[in-house]
Amino acid sequence: MSWYLAPVARRKRPVSTLTMLRHLGALGLFSIAILDSTPLPTFGGPDILLIILVLTRHNPWYEYAASATAGSVVGAYITFRLARKAGRAYLDSKFGQKKVPQLLAFFDQWGTGALVGSTAVPFPFPTSLFFAAAGASNRYSTRKYLAVVALSRAVRYSAVAIIGERYGHHLLRVLRHPVQYWGWFLLFAVVIAGLLTGGFLVNRRVAEASS
Repeated sequence: MSWYLAPVARRKRPVSTLTMLRHLGALGLFSIAILDSTPLPTFGGPDILLIILVLTRHNPWYEYAASATAGSVVGAYITFRLARKAGRAYLDSKFGQKKVPQLLAFFDQWGTGALVGSTAVPFPFPTSLFFAAAGASNRYSTRKYLAVVALSRAVRYSAVAIIGERYGHHLLRVLRHPVQYWGWFLLFAVVIAGLLTGGFLVNRRVAEASS
């Protein structure tokens, strides 16, 4: 009896969200990229799904990079407009009243540098916080904001897609067994932190020189 019930149990096993989005292809990538740009956490879902699709589908990599970029811009616009309309109330409700003053002070100081760093670098940043801060600060025009987000995301997802096409199998191995590669993750984090620090310093000197 067990040999008959086993296949049935396998067929009834629930399908994971990532598997369902993978079957949807570019549409699934577009959808998860929207969520990734809102306060709902996806834990790097668009990057992972982008690599999987590039490896398993026959469509060109730039099609998936464009889908991820478009979805991210839509989600970023939603977060921006909600924060622009509700102001501090939106930030307080989503990120906590204690964090909001520090967030706004940080964004007022670094501005575009913080926005570019959080959107262009494929590293877990609280990107939606900066999207909301841009909307609540009233210092960013919608056109400038969307241009920065679109360009930064296009660079990020294009790089991820190209790397995924060439080294995707190695990346998937790392994602499946991250503990084995903690040293490389630490090195990557140090390099990214150095690049962001350098970008912030340059942005600060430019602002001081222009003032």
